[in-house]
Amino acid sequence: MVETKTMFGLGTRELIILAVIVVILFGARKIPEISKSIVEAIRHLRGAFKDEDNNTPPTSKKS
Repeated sequence: MVETKTMFGLGTRELIILAVIVVILFGARKIPEISKSIVEAIRHLRGAFKDEDNNTPPTSKKS
């Protein structure tokens, strides 16, 4: 039996088992809410890093 590896070196069987465990722990209704809050947190962090990059003055070499 050949098992292909997917995300993070996990096979399909492991991903299915993880998905079932997540559904059991959080319930099917909570999963969309959790994923939405994770996406919002990532967007917020990206925005914070972009703002930080824009606020730092560019370094210039003086010759």
